[in-house]
Amino acid sequence: MTTTKIDIALNLLNQQLNQPLTAALEVCARCGICAEACHYYVAEPKVEHIPAARAESLRKVYRSEHDLLSRLFPSWTGAERLTEEKLAEWADIAFNKCTLCYRCTINCPMGLDTPLLMTSLRAIATATGNAPEVLEMLADAAIEKGKDPEIYLGFYKESIKDMEVELQELTGNPDASIPLQKQGAKKLYVALAGAHTILPVAAIFETVGEDWTLSIFEAANYGIFLGDASRAKAIARRIVDEAKSLGVEEIVISECGHAYYVMRWVAPNWFGDEFTFRVRSIVEVLAEYVQDGKLKLDPSANSEPITYHDSCNLGRKGGILAEPRVVLQAVTNDFRELTPNREEAYCCGGGAGLVALPEAYDLRMMAGKPKADQVKRSGAQVVVAACENCRLQLGDLSGYYGLGIGVTALTDLVVKAMRLPGNQKTVEHIMTLETANSGEHDNAEVWGSTDLVSLPSTKGDRSEPKSNV
Repeated sequence: MTTTKIDIALNLLNQQLNQPLTAALEVCARCGICAEACHYYVAEPKVEHIPAARAESLRKVYRSEHDLLSRLFPSWTGAERLTEEKLAEWADIAFNKCTLCYRCTINCPMGLDTPLLMTSLRAIATATGNAPEVLEMLADAAIEKGKDPEIYLGFYKESIKDMEVELQELTGNPDASIPLQKQGAKKLYVALAGAHTILPVAAIFETVGEDWTLSIFEAANYGIFLGDASRAKAIARRIVDEAKSLGVEEIVISECGHAYYVMRWVAPNWFGDEFTFRVRSIVEVLAEYVQDGKLKLDPSANSEPITYHDSCNLGRKGGILAEPRVVLQAVTNDFRELTPNREEAYCCGGGAGLVALPEAYDLRMMAGKPKADQVKRSGAQVVVAACENCRLQLGDLSGYYGLGIGVTALTDLVVKAMRLPGNQKTVEHIMTLETANSGEHDNAEVWGSTDLVSLPSTKGDRSEPKSNV
């Protein structure tokens, strides 16, 4: 007998029915408090944007399969049988109508995990061929890279050598280096694709005399966005194996929300006793350096009014809330909080892989309106985000809503405040490049450039989506 997509979906749903998922399916009181917690609903108050209403699409099928009364009298309970049309609806809900930000969960009186339901729908959509193709391509490319890194390692080493010349100019130290595959290093730093997440951190590590080595893999993990545990685990496996082979004490993740969340909170459950090292975000490391007095910082270097966007994965889900503020207080004299912030911060509207989907531009501009309104009210000229995809989204929001803001990473502000010998020259050079390439959205080239008025838009097709959140 031929296995249909519906069979695959129902079998996978049954496999996923552990206690947390069952509780999320069963305990909703339909009170509606989650509505005002959702940035989609705040931006566009429609029933379809209420988290409980989105989850109800899955609950109706769940009841038809697992509740006797619903089987006998489906009209009484609103139970519905699964169809291929509903599978397509689930994919749209899961990938386009929810960024898995968890703001609804922390505001729910029952603590109901609606994002867990959405992740289940993503897994089903992926298994039945309804997931966004670009997310699958990015995840599979990362897995293939891990199978035989020697294919690209030579080119990567050459790129790092070129980058070392820039590091030497930036720090004024002709012996400054970016170590690769260094046995026994204390820290394994896992960056994203691009020099913008390597150079600033390398300059900071060089200045404090850190014992570190750079990972040969990127931190991004698009398997987690697909709800595909096998893919996500395979991507994380590359970094775990590298850390084990080098004998490092800890893994330090770049300014990437989802990469930190996966490696800090999910991967230890996958790998058990193999996971013998500590995992921290570079944000936590920076805060430690500041508190220990290891960095000499001049806050006047960042004179513009600056605010901070709490990445959902790093902040609400990851628990890193105080640390970025420790750093910001040390590198600027005019830090302004967004309202609300920390655990209650609004999602930027581009999370959970949405920013990588060119066709989702209009949708994420709508979903990001509450964040844009927050930024506008703050009066800040620069928004800091310790997450690559948040920065991409915030740059787009600035162009779309005419905010006129600069968007930068936390490490960039630190490097500016360090007043390194080659810092001003490097920043001015990068800003010149950014102006020349203003038709392209690549704030991989904007590190340190908080004097930029705004970033260009990503509206339209992007053949190479950023492999970062």
